[in-house]
Formats: sequence, structure tokens, C-alpha cells
Amino acid sequence: MVAAVRQGKSMRSVARQFRVSLRTVQVWVDRAQGQRLDRVDWSDNPRGGRREAGSTPTRIEDLVVRLRKELRESSPLGDCGAKAIREELERRRIEPLPSSRTIGRILQRRGLLDGRKRVRRPPPPPGWYLPRVAARKAELESFDFVEGLVIRGGTDVMVLNGMSLYGGLCSSWIESSWTAKQTVQTLVAHWREQGVPAYAQFDNDTIFQGAHQWPDSFGRVTRLCLQLGVIQVFAPPREVGFQAAIESYNGRWQAKVWARFQHDNLTTLRGYSDRFVNAARQRSRARRDAAPDRKPFPEDWNLDLQKPLEGTVIFLRRTNNLGVAEMLGQSFTVDPSWPNRLIRAEVDLTRGQIRFYRLRRREPKQQPLIKTVPYQTPKKRFHE
Repeated sequence: MVAAVRQGKSMRSVARQFRVSLRTVQVWVDRAQGQRLDRVDWSDNPRGGRREAGSTPTRIEDLVVRLRKELRESSPLGDCGAKAIREELERRRIEPLPSSRTIGRILQRRGLLDGRKRVRRPPPPPGWYLPRVAARKAELESFDFVEGLVIRGGTDVMVLNGMSLYGGLCSSWIESSWTAKQTVQTLVAHWREQGVPAYAQFDNDTIFQGAHQWPDSFGRVTRLCLQLGVIQVFAPPREVGFQAAIESYNGRWQAKVWARFQHDNLTTLRGYSDRFVNAARQRSRARRDAAPDRKPFPEDWNLDLQKPLEGTVIFLRRTNNLGVAEMLGQSFTVDPSWPNRLIRAEVDLTRGQIRFYRLRRREPKQQPLIKTVPYQTPKKRFHE
């Protein structure tokens, strides 16, 4: 190629003749510039690029490797990590003295680290613990309270927030305090306007679930969901991820509404909150169009708190070290071979049974039925 260029041919025509890139011809012509062809060094340059000017000298890297072996075999403490190696280098007054992070990179580059890197697996799909929701065949709407807020002057603030999983439909209602009766009225008005979701998820607050001091207690909100055909889902206590959508919205609301403006009273706060909710709904309109359909709210419907319990309530729980799950004020032995693991308990009040399913984030599609136990559906009257 160089000889052809020196004979007067263009570099581009030589590149086409030898079927190489133009850059290849340019490199070799530059390499042979001003020299006879029999005296040019035609060998390839070493792979890996040049060594950085400020990099650790090779002798220091070799010394780090030797010190690691020495410390592991002869050190009284047996410490041979980056910190111990740096202390030994400092004791020997080695210059330049590398930092602990640099020593760690040297050990990693030489393949001398004992620990294994954490394997990061892909996250499960949204709503993976409910098969119909994971398949985008049903909508899940989550609700949660934001508490502990106080307007200057002593006015307490308690916010009920809602967020749908696929539609991104957010809602916020502000009061000084909330009761189960107020929550039911708010949910009814909300679902009349937006439609009824297939699932409604809550934490284990007594307003949502009912009294905790008595077993088999089904509160006002639960009875509302059962009579509307909404499957109520209770997230496991102290578990991260199941309430991620609503917790994220709680943080957004506090940052963009509560902490952003000065609020003189609840009316002013509601005004800022309504403006934020309307803007957020406008932004998520495309998501709602693509989300699973909601059922229309039934006409001429009234809540009957004394109506017999029918339908399904789901509890997401983690078993203890004996494979026992706690819910409804009772202990249920699920599976001793499934200790400290997640389960989904479907309380079928119509059939009078509880079905327990295994849950694993690593295998979200594998949710086998573990056990079915009989359950006596409560028939006691609802008391205020």
C-alpha cells in the first residue's frame, strides 16, 4: 500500500484496491514517512493503549500483590484488604503511596478480590403479586394517609392520597382528621366519578382494615369494597415495594404542594392541592387511555353494613421462621418449609376458605398454591 501511494496513486484508490479503510492506508503511510521501505518497523503496536502518565507504577502494583499474600499468611490479624495493605505501605515509607481506593482497584484488576459482585436481577413487573394485574387485565388503585403535618397556628393536616398503577390517576383529599365513615364517603364519590377498579390496595391502618383487637374484624371500608366487587388488598407490614406507587406520590405531593407554598388554612392548602392534582391528571391522560378499564359505578346503590360478607379479601404477608402467617387476628400455619417468605392469602368469604400462594420476586410468574384451609365467615352484626 505504501509503495503504491509513493508511485503516485491516491490513498483512497489504494484503499479500494486493497479493500481496507482509508484510515488504514493513512496510518501506514505516516508510519513509513521519510524512510526506506526495508527499514520501516511494520510490527503492530501493543494492544491496550498507552499507560496513563499519572497511573500507579508497575512496581507499586507488584508490591501490593506481594503484600496481600504476605499479610494473609503471616499477619497476626490476618487482614489483607486494601486498608491493611495501605497501612503496611505507609509503615515501609513507600512512595508514591496509593490510596485505599487505588489499592482496591489494583486488587480488582489483578483478580485478587475474594468477594463476589452482587447479582442485580431485573425487577418483577408492576403488580406482579396479583396475576391479573401483572397481565394488565385489571387496574390496581392504592390509597394511603400522609400524617403528622401541621399548619402554623396548630391546625392539623391529614391527607388521603390515591394513585392507580397503570392509569396514573392521582387524588388527594385533605382534612384535619379522618374516620372510616369519611373515608367510605370519599371513596364512593371518587369511584362514582372515575369508575370502580378491580383491586384496591391499602396498608394495615385500622381505618382501612378495621379494629385489630378482635379477630375476624372487617371494617367499613372492607365492606364497601366487598359490596362493590372490588378485591381489597392489604400490603405486608414493613415491606418495601408493594406500596411504591402511592409512596412515590406521597413524596411528590409533599414536595410540590406542602413544602412549596405557605398555607394559612385548610382552604388555601386544598386550593394548591387541587391545582396540582388537576395538572398531574392532565399529564397522565395518555396513561389512563391505555390502562385497563374500570367498571361503572352501579346506579341506585347504597352501602348496607349489615349485609352478609361475600367476596374476596387478599392479605400479603411474610411467614415467620416456622412458616406461620399472622392476619385477621389469628395465626395460620402455612408451610414449615416456606419460612420467612412472602405469601398471598386469598380469603374467600363466599366459599368459606383461605387459599395460600407462594410469592417470589425472582420468579414472579411462579405462584403455586401451597395450602387451602377452611374459614368460618363471620356472621356477627356490624357495630359502629
